[in-house]
Amino acid sequence: MPSAGRTLGQPPLRPALAAALACLLADCSTLPTAGPTVRELLGQAVENNRARFDIVDVDSNVIATLLAQPSESLAARFKKYGRPPNPKIGIGDAVSVTIWEAAAGGLFAGARGGEAATGATSVTIPAQLVGQDGAISVPYGGRIPVAGRTPPEVQEIVEQRLADKAIEPQAIVTLVDSVTNTVTVSGEVISGARLQLSLKGDRLLDLIAEAGGAKAPVYQTFVRLSRGGVTATVPMATLVSNPAENIYAWPDDILTLIQVPQSYSVLGAAGTNAQLNFSAEKMTLVEALAKAGGLIDQRSDPAGIFLFRYEPAAVVDALKAPNLATGPGGTSPVVYRLDLSDAHAYFLAQRFPVEDKDIIYVANAQLNELRKFFELISTLTGPVLTGIVIKNQAP
Repeated sequence: MPSAGRTLGQPPLRPALAAALACLLADCSTLPTAGPTVRELLGQAVENNRARFDIVDVDSNVIATLLAQPSESLAARFKKYGRPPNPKIGIGDAVSVTIWEAAAGGLFAGARGGEAATGATSVTIPAQLVGQDGAISVPYGGRIPVAGRTPPEVQEIVEQRLADKAIEPQAIVTLVDSVTNTVTVSGEVISGARLQLSLKGDRLLDLIAEAGGAKAPVYQTFVRLSRGGVTATVPMATLVSNPAENIYAWPDDILTLIQVPQSYSVLGAAGTNAQLNFSAEKMTLVEALAKAGGLIDQRSDPAGIFLFRYEPAAVVDALKAPNLATGPGGTSPVVYRLDLSDAHAYFLAQRFPVEDKDIIYVANAQLNELRKFFELISTLTGPVLTGIVIKNQAP
């Protein structure tokens, strides 16, 4: 006769074991999970004979290709601009004119001015704004066109106008204040302003410093330059580290500092599942994983480190991968795979560049699915076994 333990235990245990066995035979696809395993992810790359994303195994050639891709460059974008020419007078600028005569008793003899030992006299005309007609007024010279001309060019015009009226006139024209030879600096700076360019030529970092500097850390700050209908944006750290990018400013430039905290997301069997900010201008994959707490021993598959990113066509072509062009702006979804079970992969991870808005996924190990399977069995059978023990121990 079957024992009481078997009589009570077998009927409830069989359905539970059968359900658990069915789950195992179904590859445990119904078990709770933080994401696909390596095998599942690789199998999902193609659906209905159509590629959904490219899978690229990371090696030295892949990293060399990524590091060789050109980044946005102010020096390249504004290559035709060098040091700006001597500033020209524009409408709204303030101009001062001083006129000298070679001897006393001339046209400006009664004016207040200096007198040299030779008897020469001078007069300074108060600074005046260049009118909408692009001219200023000079006594006995009429309206002098100055807009679009340099101070030395205006001096010649003034001297020619007064040549037959004054005694050997000599003129000195000074640009007292200019609103046309300025650059607008705004955004994440201490004190945004319209800054006047100096005669020696000012570079972008000179103007940023004159505006009080950036509010945010350098690695979170981007510099956007608009000139002649063209706009380009580069990290401020690029200007600091590469002097060639610190180009000369030109009149009417608009320089805007933008704070853009760069971030990446970590999911799966990592120590932290979160969106994390960059702590420097550039980060590598090994730094990103370390900041997220590394891999979880009990769950992670070191052969399944994946990085998800949309790449432009130029990068996809350089990687010799199919150009799917299904992402924003014609980009292609690319999944980079790194196998950290190979010690050499750590050197690759130390060089692999992480970009803004990347997604890093650490896959669960297959044994982790088996562990969850046994936990499921324990969950289903535990109460029954406990009841059997209690029943058998009853008097």
